[in-house]
Amino acid sequence: MASSGTVIYSGRFEHTLDDKNRLTIPSAWRWTHSDTEQFLAMPHPDGYIAVLPPARVQKLLAQISEMKISDRDAQAVKAKIFSEALSFTFDKQGRFGASADLLKHAGIAKDAILSGMGDTFNILSPARWTEMQRSTAGENFGDMMRRIGL
Repeated sequence: MASSGTVIYSGRFEHTLDDKNRLTIPSAWRWTHSDTEQFLAMPHPDGYIAVLPPARVQKLLAQISEMKISDRDAQAVKAKIFSEALSFTFDKQGRFGASADLLKHAGIAKDAILSGMGDTFNILSPARWTEMQRSTAGENFGDMMRRIGL
């Protein structure tokens, strides 16, 4: 059952796809969501799956509703996002069925890393996770924080 609490998607969780290509959303991330709320999983250009929870889905839909039908670039982006995205709810065990296309995009065969992003979360292959960790290691992380104003 949904609660009025705010979900902060934080932490890193290692999960394995089951035989039906289902992944479990960590309980810490789903406790305020009902099993009827729509999440949106979409391929990220950097080779992983970006997951928008219901509140972010609503923001995206509001932004997209403002796009002009006559704007070719806006319509191309809209078509790309929604033709490749997966709208899903989770079952009582917190699982959702990941599409073969999304898994292929992210290079996920069996094991996956679910990584919190504050207001969203990502699903990555272990190899992609390791690569991202290398790029933010040590001084590089400090430089990145300063560059974005943190």
